[in-house]
Parts: sequence; C-alpha cells; structure tokens
Amino acid sequence: MKKLILALFLSFPICMFSQEYRDYLGAGHSNGITVTSSNQQNRTSWNETASAENTINGTGLDARLLETSRFLAQATFGTDLNYIKTVAENSFEDWIDAQFDFNSPSTGELTQTIYDEALSIFVANGGNEEDYFGPYWLHFQYAWWQSNIGNEDLLRQKVALALSEIMVISRNSSLGDYGVGLGDFYDVLKDNAFGNFRDLLKDMTLHPMMGIYLSHYNNPRSFPDQNIHPDENFAREVMQLFSIGLYELNQDGSYVLDGEGNRVPTYDNDDIKEFAKVFTGLGAAAVNENPWGVVPRFGVNQYLAKKDVPMVMYDEWHQPGEKKLLNGYVIPNGQSGMQDVEDAIDNLFNHQNTAPFIAIRLIQQMVKSNPSPAYISRVSAAFNNTKGVRGDMKAVIKAILLDEEARSCSWIDNPSSGKLIEPMVRYFNITRQIDLDNKSGLNWNVGYNFYQATGQSPLAAPHVFNFYLPEYVPNAKFTTANLVGPEFEIHNSATSISYINEVDLWTYPQYYSVLNTWDLDIEDTPLDFEALKYFAKDSEVLVSQLD
Repeated sequence: MKKLILALFLSFPICMFSQEYRDYLGAGHSNGITVTSSNQQNRTSWNETASAENTINGTGLDARLLETSRFLAQATFGTDLNYIKTVAENSFEDWIDAQFDFNSPSTGELTQTIYDEALSIFVANGGNEEDYFGPYWLHFQYAWWQSNIGNEDLLRQKVALALSEIMVISRNSSLGDYGVGLGDFYDVLKDNAFGNFRDLLKDMTLHPMMGIYLSHYNNPRSFPDQNIHPDENFAREVMQLFSIGLYELNQDGSYVLDGEGNRVPTYDNDDIKEFAKVFTGLGAAAVNENPWGVVPRFGVNQYLAKKDVPMVMYDEWHQPGEKKLLNGYVIPNGQSGMQDVEDAIDNLFNHQNTAPFIAIRLIQQMVKSNPSPAYISRVSAAFNNTKGVRGDMKAVIKAILLDEEARSCSWIDNPSSGKLIEPMVRYFNITRQIDLDNKSGLNWNVGYNFYQATGQSPLAAPHVFNFYLPEYVPNAKFTTANLVGPEFEIHNSATSISYINEVDLWTYPQYYSVLNTWDLDIEDTPLDFEALKYFAKDSEVLVSQLD
C-alpha cells in the first residue's frame, strides 16, 4: 500500500503541491509535501527514522556530500572524504571566505631552500658540489609539490594554476635554468589570486621571467638608422592572451558584430606597435653575485639578472613621445617610462573586453568548458563592479563557484555542462586523496615520467598558448553543437594510453624501488592503498568511494 500511494503521488508534478525546486528530488525538499504509509500509526521513538517522509526528504542519503565533493572538485586539486564531510557542515561561501585567509610560504624562497637541502643530500651521498646544477626547474617542481601536499590554501593554489594557464611562462625555454624565478613568478599568481586583477596584470608585466619569455626584458627604444625597433612580442600577447582577446566581446561573452555580421578585432598591427613602444626600457633591477663585478643596468645578460626582483625602467632606453592606445586613449609626451607602463596597464584593465574575457577563461579552468552567456555575464558583472571596486578577484572567484550554473544539479544533463579534467589535475587529485607512504618526510616529486606520458606539469606548457587552446573543437559533433572542448586537444591515442599506463604503475609499490622514477616519490614514497582495501571487496563500492 505504501509503495502504491507513493507511486501515485510521484506521478504528478511536484510544483502542484509545493514550491518548485530546481534540483533533484531527495535533496531535502519536502516542504509542503505529505507522504503517508500504512505503518505510520503508533510509531515509537526507535523507528521514527522509518517515517514515510524519509523516502523523499533526503534523510540518510549522501546528497550533501556529493554536492560538496563536486564543489571541491572545482575549487581544489581534490580532497579526502573527511575533508568533504567537514566542508559539508557549513555553506560553501563560508569555506571560500575562510580560504581567502590562507596562503602558503613563498614558492620562490622554498625553491632555493629545497635546492640547498638537495645539494647537501647530494654531497652527503658522495657527490661533488660542483657537479650539482641549480636551482633550476627541477627544484621548482619539488617546491610546487611540497607546497601542495598537506597545505591549507587549497583554493588559492587552484586559482594560481588556472592563472598560470592564462598568463603563461614555461620552463620549456631558457627559463628552465631559473628555478627560483619560476617559483617567484608562481608567487605572483598565487599572491594576487585573491587581490585585484590590475595588480596581477602589472606584477606579471614587470616580472623578469615574463620579460625574458616574451622578450620585453632589455627591449630598447627605436634606433631607425640601425634598423632597431621595439620588440612586439609581449605587446601582442598581453592583449591577445592576458587581457582582452582578439575580438570585441559583449559582457555575456558573445562577439560584437559589424553591419555585415563579421567579428570586430580589438586591435590591429598599429596598436601592437604602439604598445611595443610602452614596454621599452625595462631591465634588471638587481644582479646575482658575479666575478666580473657587473652592476644592474640596461642590457645586463639575463643569466646575471635576479629573477625574483621586478624589472625597473631605464628611461634613456625607453621610447619617448606619445603612444596611441585602445579606445582613443593617448599617452602624452614627456612622461616617465614607468608612468607609460602604468597608463597602458590601466588601458587594458579598463577595456570593456577584459571582464568577459577573463571570466570565460577562469570558468573554463575551474567549472565548465562552455559557460552560458548568462553565466559569463554574471561573472563579468562581478569583475566590473563589486561594491564599487573593479577587478576584485575575490568577487570574481565567488561569482564563478557559487553561480547557479556551477552549483545547480539541473545543469547536469545539459550538453554544455562539464569539462574534460586535464591529466595533471587528475594526477593532483590522486595524490591528495590517497595516502602517501612517505618515509622521508619530503614531498619532492619531479613527475618526469608523468610529464613524458601526458606533456603536462606546472609551468611547462609547450608555448605561450598554454597546453591547449581555449577555443579547441575536438570533432564535428562539437562543431554541430557549437561547443568547445579545450582539454581534448591533448587527449589523443598516445596520451590517453600513457596516462592509463601511469595509473597502472602507481598500484605497484615495487615500481618505485626498482625503477626509481621519482614519480610520486623520493627515496621510496609510493601510494598507500591500505585504507581502500575495505572498499575493494566490491568494485562498485570502491569506484563510488573514490568518486
């Protein structure tokens, strides 16, 4: 009888009986609904939980834990079940607010510290100090992993990685020799993740690692008689990739079209030349100790320059005169070079494209590949003005993670929902969710085999366009549906199989001691699956537990 009554009841739309809810039945939404059963009379306290109402009100179900797990998958590199349970007890906004106060030690300083310690270990094991190179990218990798095992700044680190795939520098260049510089650039992303986007844009511009990577370090003014002209590399990429994009956008991310239905470019080659003039005269603010007694000056070789001190302006090498920027703004003649830079940063920061462009990029990194125009518009609005402030990254991150489109389960069946998780983030999920049998106390991981298998590692993109293009369309079905799938660009027959092979090897402890790959280990630190053996009695239970 109870089953029949419930079946009849559920055959009607719920909105006829109570408030209309937009997520699934069974999440606690039983307001205004009465469910009866034949055994409701004369209940005693011990079987109160057997109430018929419990068939729909969510009691005893894992809905809140599943919602929290999904939220943390977007906001972190992964967590274990105990952490999920803790976060589930309060609102997601409370967790975000608490995360805003967490930060980890400087990655640049930690890179140097780890190099010093690694050198000591090398020498203690009989090595010659002069044979040990660094600090270089390997020591940055050690520092990155050390910072991301057992840390509390989970959201900050997730946002920093997302920013590193927008404002790209890469060790796959001459930068690979400068480990402290890599770490310090990551600090710029990490420390500005919850600050203001303008500060991030400026600090990134003045960082010597970006200056070397996109060649506005030691970028001289024009000497026409010697056929020397300002380098245009950074001027192009700071617009195309770091701030406004190629085409004018509406605030919902859609393209502005001209009278013939064509996209409208945000800039042209003349604009690149004007911005290139701005980014001249920047050079080393400090130099490393050297036997030649070289002091800071314009033209100092990049090898000698300190990579953790922002570049400074050498006005005699800065292009004089006015510069015509975007939206009709003209930098006046006679200003200092650094004031020119400040004005150019303002010009890009205040451009109408910046809010939707950055909104799309961050949503794609954290939540979904194909956000709706309404979602983009809401995040753009948070960027444009939150309590009178433009570019407030805290407001932007909240808008992204707490938006109805990110949180409501009604979107799950929408073809535009979701994204392919990139390989290195899956890798990070595993190391944060499964115990590490760490005997050394060090979480140094170069991840070289994983990088070889998937082509991914922090600050190791193959070029300034990141590991994959944000507009990548995998196949004709995506084209027909007007959808993109950025991460599918690096998901191919080679990387997909190589990833599975890596996962398979992680389940063999002898892999670490025999092959000594240093993937997930230093001196034998394998994954510890002991806690999962209980769930492994049933494969479906195990998969659900891991999921």
